[in-house]
Amino acid sequence: MVDWVLRPASTADIDAAAELRAAAMRPDLERLGRYDEHRVRQRLRDRFEPAHTWVIEVGGAMAGCVALRPAEDAHWLEHFFLAPDLHGHGMGSAVLRRLLERTDRAGALVRLNVLRGSAARRLYERHGFTVESEDAVDVWMVRRPAQIPVRP
Repeated sequence: MVDWVLRPASTADIDAAAELRAAAMRPDLERLGRYDEHRVRQRLRDRFEPAHTWVIEVGGAMAGCVALRPAEDAHWLEHFFLAPDLHGHGMGSAVLRRLLERTDRAGALVRLNVLRGSAARRLYERHGFTVESEDAVDVWMVRRPAQIPVRP
């Protein structure tokens, strides 16, 4: 696995993140007949909250993005994508593990939605997410916090 770092996002990251999201999501959206060149970028722009978002960097360059937005009953894992050439090398698991350690310490539920048929669903299932509901396009999943041993 390549070395990576998480850094806080800023509004200056929106355009690069939108482009990377379009590249990362294109195969799944095309498979579902839902790829729209403008919409795939605009959805990120409309919901991008730098205060709850991190940029994943490899060698000082943006390699992905992830957000963990607090909500009333859970944290929402959103905008989690990696450059296509980084898929399948363990980086997604490593990033997800780091974020879930935070939510476990806080005792928080984590919710997300993933595109139906996406390989990302297997990643989420390996990390304890279970299906709550699904429709023709999306699968909504939840993860209960893991028990953290209390140290004396």
